[in-house]
Amino acid sequence: MKQVLVIDRECGCGASTVAYEIAQRLDWELFHHDVAEEAARLAQLFPAVRHAHGVRLDSCIHRAAQVLRRGGFERPIQPNCDLFDSDRLVALEQEIIERAADNGHCVIVGRGAPYYLRDRPDVFSVFLYAPRDIRFHRILQRVHDESRAAALVVAMDEKRRKFTEHYFGCDWGDRHFFDLMLNTELGCDTVVELILRALELANRCEDPTG
Repeated sequence: MKQVLVIDRECGCGASTVAYEIAQRLDWELFHHDVAEEAARLAQLFPAVRHAHGVRLDSCIHRAAQVLRRGGFERPIQPNCDLFDSDRLVALEQEIIERAADNGHCVIVGRGAPYYLRDRPDVFSVFLYAPRDIRFHRILQRVHDESRAAALVVAMDEKRRKFTEHYFGCDWGDRHFFDLMLNTELGCDTVVELILRALELANRCEDPTG
């Protein structure tokens, strides 16, 4: 039974909107980028440590405290600049992702979730992409600066590519890690419907009585 949906994406393709809508439709928990401070507090990192290590908790830690309260760490990570490095931060994120998946009925966006959870039969993985100009204009609506928007399209994708290569030894967006790849140029509403339909069909195939 597929009860975890993980989404990786190109920057600016509209994955946030898609993930939110799917989580609402399914009444599943959403783990995404809007709780960086919650994650930092969970790890008990001082602001100086976060800045020193470039903490990029940009997804999959939504409601992290709730996840860990349902069976999380027995003691907090100590805010020591010498001991807490990027690898330990990634290890923390991995544990949060795996705990979220164990609880099930959740949508997880980015942060290596498709790669951490690639061997789990209860996970359905999706990669979202879109033409460069569409992504540029979507980001431009948010930052209101053409040069910054153009830079973000390139920089964020490159950061995700390097992260995946470094920690998983594979190409970011490798189709072998995904059950479905969709172009969001189709429109977010259409993409939401396609993902929900694909998820339904995947579960029907696993159900011998379906």
